[in-house]
Parts: sequence; structure tokens; C-alpha cells
Amino acid sequence: MKTLLRFAAIVLMLYPFSYTQAQKPLKIFLIGNSTMANKEYGKSNPEKGWGQVFPLYFKENVTIENHAKNGRSTKSFIDQGLWDTVITRLSSGDYLFIEFGHNDSKKEDPTRYAAPYGEYKVNLERFITEARKKGAIPVLLTPINRRKFDSTGVFVDTHGEYPKVVREIALAMNVPLLDLHKKSQDLLVLLGPEKSKKIYMNVEPGEYERFPEGKQDETHFSGTGAFKVCDMVVEEIRLHLKELLPYMRDEK
Repeated sequence: MKTLLRFAAIVLMLYPFSYTQAQKPLKIFLIGNSTMANKEYGKSNPEKGWGQVFPLYFKENVTIENHAKNGRSTKSFIDQGLWDTVITRLSSGDYLFIEFGHNDSKKEDPTRYAAPYGEYKVNLERFITEARKKGAIPVLLTPINRRKFDSTGVFVDTHGEYPKVVREIALAMNVPLLDLHKKSQDLLVLLGPEKSKKIYMNVEPGEYERFPEGKQDETHFSGTGAFKVCDMVVEEIRLHLKELLPYMRDEK
């Protein structure tokens, strides 16, 4: 028995990092808009947010808290008290994934509009600073592209300066960056105008009872699209957040 205990002690001394990292529970918070948010389950609703399927990529000792809400910008997420809820729940060692931009650009709506180099930048910096004060680890994600092609089939970016601001903040504040804007653009260009339709909420008439006349939505994701986005997130994690890899399920 003594020999066995000595052997176990030697193993722990030689491999402490790999052992404890695999056993320590992990919590990831998600904040963002409808592209990330949980959607109603059921056969009548084909729409899914990528944060809704994200937990399927992790092992049992990982908790994902998805606080993303439809229609929110950085401004309305703060103004409506959603950020207050998140910051009170964050603890040391938690991860905070931040993805905004779709609604911050809506100039026609003063309750949501946040100029890229104005309130948008300030709000993102606030999320980072306040999360770090709690000992949490903020992670920035550039906004995922909408599906838009011109008449000649060339991809059109609709996000303007917002992704650039996210990249600049990540560099200036030394925050891990998952560049979903670039990865989603690469995917859309690769698939082209027709094949890329299946990623978004393009529903044929009569295909779903909820949409008897069909639906064409180039912002929100189908189930296929939600998994495609999660695949992109995982690819970026493998490059920029390698410490999370022991917590992830096998790729198969």
C-alpha cells in the first residue's frame, strides 16, 4: 500500500498541470445578440443561435451560461440591466465571451445605436475592465457576417468599422480575439450565393408551419448555420485559447 501511495504522489508531482486542469470545473458566460441567443426549441422553429448549441462541444465539467438576448446592442445590454446581472455572477477564473455589433449600427434606433469609435468602443472596454476586476477572463468576438452578395455574386460586408474596433481593442487591451467576422466571410465566399443560403433562415413556403409563406432572413441561423458558427469558434479556440482544449469533446 505504501508503495502505491508513493507512486501516486510521484505521478502528481510530475504531471500536476494536466491532471488538475482536466478536473477543475469551468464556466463560460456568453453575452451578445440574437445570433448567439437561445431560441425556442421545437420542430416549428428552425432558427438557432450558435450559443444554444455551443455546450454540446464541451465535456460535463463545463457550464455555459448564455445571457445573449435578441435585438441587443452593447448600449441596450447595459441600459436594460443585463450586464448588471452578468457581472454579479462572474467569478474568478470564469470566461466571458463578448459578441456585439449587429444592432449597435442601427442609427435609426437611439435606444440601441452605439457609434463604432464612440459608445461601442467604450462599452466593450467596460465589459473587459469590469470582468477583469472580478478575476474573470474576457474574450472578444468580432460580429458574424450577414449573408449578402451583389448582383454579380461578390460578397458584401455590412458591418463597416465595427469588426475593426473589436480587433483594435483586443490588441490594445491584450484580450484574446476570436475573429468570427473573417472566418464567416471566408465561408460565405467559399460557398457562394446559393450554397450559403442553408446557413441562414431561408425557409421555403410550406416547409415549416410557423412560416406558411416562407421566410428569407440573412442574419439569423438555421440549425446547420448554428453548428457551422460553433465550428468556427472552436477553430479559433484551438488557435487562441489552447487552455480550453482539455475541456472540449473529441472532434468526432
